[in-house]
Amino acid sequence: MVKASQGLRHKTRRIMRKNVREKGAIPPLSRILIPYRVGDKVHIVVDPAIHGGIPHRRYIGKSGIITGFKGRAMVVDVEVGSKVKRLFLLPEHVKPAFDVSERIDIIIQKLKKLDSIRNMQKKQMLSILLTRK
Repeated sequence: MVKASQGLRHKTRRIMRKNVREKGAIPPLSRILIPYRVGDKVHIVVDPAIHGGIPHRRYIGKSGIITGFKGRAMVVDVEVGSKVKRLFLLPEHVKPAFDVSERIDIIIQKLKKLDSIRNMQKKQMLSILLTRK
């Protein structure tokens, strides 16, 4: 007789376990909202609280390169031996392997620029409203 399949999460009791202080917590927004780009290197770190887009246990702890996007999910290529496997992962199961501070600085600069544009538009609208009266 052939042995019955045990499922995708077979023997994952230790691997897909959270620490005591992390239990019940969803991943922080600062980790989910990181702007990833094609070519970025990422580490596969599974969050067991999020069941969608979870990789097989053999890929946990591996590193890969983002090659594309499908909706919210990332297409990550991971080398396993001599082969390259393509995984579709949600951002909750991925951790950046690059310096995030540069990306955050770029976002802050964009927000400051948008804020200055809003202030200029408000001043223009005030001047238009005052001249109409």
